[in-house]
Amino acid sequence: MRNLTASILLAIGLTGTAFADNAPVSQTEQPTTAAVSSTASTQNTTTPDNGVAKPAEPSTTGTENKVDGSQGTATEGANTSSENIIGAPSTSETVVEETSTEIITGGGFAQNLSVMEMFYNADIVVKSVMIGLTLASIVTWALFFAKGIFLLGLRGRLRKETSQLAEVKTLNEGLALSETFGKKSATADFFADAELEREYSKDSKIAEGIKERVEMRMERRVAAIIRDLGRGNGYLATIGAISPFIGLFGTVWGIMNSFIGIAHSQTTNLAVVAPGIAEALLATAIGLIAAIPAVIIYNIFARMISGYRGEVSDIAAGVVTLVSRDLDIENSK
Repeated sequence: MRNLTASILLAIGLTGTAFADNAPVSQTEQPTTAAVSSTASTQNTTTPDNGVAKPAEPSTTGTENKVDGSQGTATEGANTSSENIIGAPSTSETVVEETSTEIITGGGFAQNLSVMEMFYNADIVVKSVMIGLTLASIVTWALFFAKGIFLLGLRGRLRKETSQLAEVKTLNEGLALSETFGKKSATADFFADAELEREYSKDSKIAEGIKERVEMRMERRVAAIIRDLGRGNGYLATIGAISPFIGLFGTVWGIMNSFIGIAHSQTTNLAVVAPGIAEALLATAIGLIAAIPAVIIYNIFARMISGYRGEVSDIAAGVVTLVSRDLDIENSK
């Protein structure tokens, strides 16, 4: 009985020992075992035994190489990415370049260089010059239309009256006919002056003296008519003479301001320089626009008044002729 019990206990002990030897390694012990085997493999690979190199067994060396390779690849990728980032233009730079391209292709300047924009952006002195020259141009064209229509009407009316006086033989007939021409008729004024002088000189017996006085009255009347017609021509002459110089003054002032702006901005970029120079040159352009029509219109009016003066002088000479004829007829009786 005792032997049987001892045999059973011995069998149980041997069975437990066998199970303990065949039990799997725990997760905590596996890395340690792998590390020990890896170290042993590395030592076997790197340390020759009796001068004969043993083949390297798979170990953590490959893992380390892989790690090193992956690290090298990662480093190279990082460097490449950094180089790409540094070499590539930033978003802001691209936007600036696109904006600059759009500015250049859109006219060359960031500002809108229209006439009104240049006027609004001009200096107060240049702006005053522009306004003054614009008013001068308005006066020029107002005189052109108003006085031009008036002179054309006078010439047409005078020619009509001259044709009606062609058959008049005495001063009394001419005086009666001129009363139908109206109060503003130059012909009626000539006949009225001649009749007035004849009335003043009715007691005089010297016909030559009466004719001389009538001629003087006619000359004064012609001079008065031409003087009235010449009103406004002085404005045209003045505008035509000084407008270019006023515009030049505005240009010089504007260019001075442009140079001051260049000095402050410390750049000679065309986009900075051009607007100020354009504003300055606009003053000269307006001066020429005011001066050139003024000179042309002045010459047109001068020719029209000169022609009208010749026609009025012919009527005055006709009135003197009628007075002289009447005096000769009276003295011959």
